[in-house]
Amino acid sequence: MLPFTSNSRLGRGLVLAAVVASASAFALPALAGECPADQKKPNAREAVDLKPVGVTDTVIASIDVSKAPFNVDGRNFRMRKLTIEPGGIVPWHSHADRPAIIYITEGEIVEYASNCAAPLVHKAGDVVAETPDVAHWWKNLGDKTVVLLSADLMKDPNDKNM
Repeated sequence: MLPFTSNSRLGRGLVLAAVVASASAFALPALAGECPADQKKPNAREAVDLKPVGVTDTVIASIDVSKAPFNVDGRNFRMRKLTIEPGGIVPWHSHADRPAIIYITEGEIVEYASNCAAPLVHKAGDVVAETPDVAHWWKNLGDKTVVLLSADLMKDPNDKNM
């Protein structure tokens, strides 16, 4: 029998192997607001023609990143506060050329994403990265107002997309 301690190379290797083996024995649930692996698929949802309902969209700040020292031509980096009333809808939109990061500060909202067959529930404290591979819409199914902060790289200054 080979003696080992947790400080020896063999001991650390065996402990690591045991941890990896035991972790792989259990299926980990999806993170809050993340699409379950078995629901991820391209074109899982069709575009829907919804109009904004019960949504207030306020630009908090904006930076023209097309000028030095940033030199990101044709873009504005902006932060917005969106308030979505109960029953409110953020209509279908794409992030093909407008990456964004959303932080839910209050309430709970459901996202219907093009790349996930299951509705995604986002709660206060969740952060959502909106990348070019997603188009989606959101709805407040609860009885409380939802507040979120959105930071994005807007391309078109007349862009009214959520």
